[in-house]
Amino acid sequence: MSIAQGLTAELLQEASNTRKMLERLPGDQLEWRPHEKSRQMGKLAAHIAEIPQWIHHILSDTGFDLDKNAFSRAKGASKNDILDVFEDTLKQAVSALENAPDEMFPVYWTFRKGSFKVFELPRTVAIRNMVLSHLIHHRGQLSVYLRLLNVSVPGMYGPSADEGRL
Repeated sequence: MSIAQGLTAELLQEASNTRKMLERLPGDQLEWRPHEKSRQMGKLAAHIAEIPQWIHHILSDTGFDLDKNAFSRAKGASKNDILDVFEDTLKQAVSALENAPDEMFPVYWTFRKGSFKVFELPRTVAIRNMVLSHLIHHRGQLSVYLRLLNVSVPGMYGPSADEGRL
């Protein structure tokens, strides 16, 4: 199995879990937030939906500078918009992975904001860190939002408390 095939399988598994979470969004409460320092639920969900696009950025260049590159945030105006963004960025990510030879993955990729280097990592690690772990982290936050709103939380790696036991 190539590196790209392994990352694609991992991405698609996490995408399935992410899709289940995004499908539970209460569309009429996208502006809700659990605390004044927290993101609104719709903005958090839109951010989750856009995370897979970073695979394309990581594989298409040796770095990304937030000060030099235009980066538009998903708006998340509705639940359907958020789901559409997720499906589009996921397709883009899978396509980028399908076209990436193994030789690309050990090459270092740098994420920066002007002169400040946020990190420099091999592409494989950057994808796991900035895409997969990042996605899982924010998906966990979203699960807390759903729980606080009494929305049934889907299981990710087995049934949730709302779905019963194995």
